[in-house]
Amino acid sequence: MDRRKSLKAIAIGTFGTAALLDACKSEADKKVAANSSLAAGFTLDRQPEELAQYDKVISTTFFTPQELATITVLGDIIIPKDDVSGSASEAKVPAFIEFIVKDMPEHQTPMRGGLMWIDRHAFKKNGKNFKDCSKEQQIAIVDEIAYPNKAAKEVAQGVAFFSLMRNLTATGFYTSQIGVADVGYKGNQPNQWNGVPDEVMKQYGVAYTEKENKECVKYSEE
Repeated sequence: MDRRKSLKAIAIGTFGTAALLDACKSEADKKVAANSSLAAGFTLDRQPEELAQYDKVISTTFFTPQELATITVLGDIIIPKDDVSGSASEAKVPAFIEFIVKDMPEHQTPMRGGLMWIDRHAFKKNGKNFKDCSKEQQIAIVDEIAYPNKAAKEVAQGVAFFSLMRNLTATGFYTSQIGVADVGYKGNQPNQWNGVPDEVMKQYGVAYTEKENKECVKYSEE
């Protein structure tokens, strides 16, 4: 079967599976899926309760505009734009963090408390909130809390907050399209297997049998 026919068979199989699964759904399941904002894209790999949870999460807003602005500034300090890829904000990391704290509420208090802390700390040092400080002032504050082993005890809350912020930023960035491209990940790629190389076989004193050689698939260099 050539590649085009294989793709066609996969497509037909996918559509057939979708029809079968849809036929097996209860009326209640179909109603939940139909009312979900994700219904068009996730009816096959999401359960009704997952769709309901997603809709619940995206229907509310947790961070204030001020907090999101601070998150954006911090994210771009952690992962700035460079010659290889865009910044954290370009990868929509603030929106990712907004989603995560609603989907995983245990992050809400540490994040909100940390944002309050960094604004208070910035105001004490510079007379303004963190996002309104100059770039140099922002970096100076981040340097105080970015290195746990060197940080003063007085900024322990800031250290804990920045560690969480850094983890969420990295997770959001490297699961985005920009981040995946940044690390050069291309997913599963087809390859060609011509058996164990001859030099390795000779090294261990083994060889393919005549039967194995006849049945082994050989690929041309074309």
